[in-house]
Amino acid sequence: MKKMNVESFNLDHTKVAAPFVRLAGTKVGNSGDVILKYDIRFKQPNKEHMEMPGLHSLEHLMAENIRNHTDQVVDLSPMGCQTGFYLSVINHDNFEEILEILEKTLQDVLQATEVPACNEVQCGWAASHSLEGAKEIASDMLAKKDEWRQIYKEEA
Repeated sequence: MKKMNVESFNLDHTKVAAPFVRLAGTKVGNSGDVILKYDIRFKQPNKEHMEMPGLHSLEHLMAENIRNHTDQVVDLSPMGCQTGFYLSVINHDNFEEILEILEKTLQDVLQATEVPACNEVQCGWAASHSLEGAKEIASDMLAKKDEWRQIYKEEA
């Protein structure tokens, strides 16, 4: 296949085994700051996906709560394919700490009683949310946290 400009387009989605967390790229700024982008894959590509109301609420909950665990978050963005999120952090290259931060953030989701910024003033599609859907996705991901480090399927 032709090499693409977008890193994830070069990933063979038929060989990965979700859920997983992987370093998807790094960029070094002119002053030496390093931005690291992590692929946090919740669902198996082309086999399953997160339903939008739950994904949308999970995005709000994670984006708000992850910042309680680190001040190095640049962005947390859902993937258009609805199988995961990208987490970008600055000057934070400790993979084990990233996994701990993710676990704490997903635990926060399970404890949530409401979705932050779930209104027409603060959200562009406030009608599309599901706290229960977000909790189900978070619970499923946490139940498989021992698999987060394995990106590829075992060869038969």
